[in-house]
Amino acid sequence: MASGFPGFPPEALNFLRQLSRNNNREWFQAHKAIYEEKVKMPMIALVLSLGGAMQSFAPEMVVDPKRAIFRIYRDTRFSRDKAPYKTQVAAVFAPRGIPKHQGAVLYFHISPEEVLIAGGIYMPIPAELRAIRRHIAVHWEELSKITNNRNFRKIFGRLEGEQLTRAPREFPRDHPAIDFLRYRQYLVSVTEPPRLAESPHLVPRMLTAFAAMMPLIRFLNAPLKASPPAASFTY
Repeated sequence: MASGFPGFPPEALNFLRQLSRNNNREWFQAHKAIYEEKVKMPMIALVLSLGGAMQSFAPEMVVDPKRAIFRIYRDTRFSRDKAPYKTQVAAVFAPRGIPKHQGAVLYFHISPEEVLIAGGIYMPIPAELRAIRRHIAVHWEELSKITNNRNFRKIFGRLEGEQLTRAPREFPRDHPAIDFLRYRQYLVSVTEPPRLAESPHLVPRMLTAFAAMMPLIRFLNAPLKASPPAASFTY
């Protein structure tokens, strides 16, 4: 699979490594030009490259770099860790038609330690989790087919996420989908070595993983699109 994105320049991971050792405003300001040219601009190019290719298998996902890419600045207001900057670059592709910060998404981040390619729903609000579980209770055979798909299992292994030790209150313990219903998060991921970030193989590898995730993403989002939890903003 050809890609127009050649990979991040070596200076990108080196910048993030140095930032982890010098996580302060003075150092960042002195090296901000490197960040802008070697990290931020390639990140925008990566998201645009992914977005163009994803139209063939995930046209419902928002791929605008302005919405997808996370800021490098940390929100330290409620954290004991007052380091002002993130030491990874990350982006999220969210679904249209579902309130902002809700629904199953595609996600990736690049750091000096790894390239993480992931997807699913990480912190569902109670109304979301309730809707998803009710959807699973009726359509669990479809979810089983998705997670047992040979390509899905080859790439991700199994469904990830925190689980309850008992059946959710709304469902009987002997429900045929009880193993799915106990999940509090529905996630999949694959971790690659950081050197992939500097390779032209980055985009093809990410597209392969995202395409394999999309049946799960659509399944999780189906009940939320049918009746989205209340919110004031949608993509």
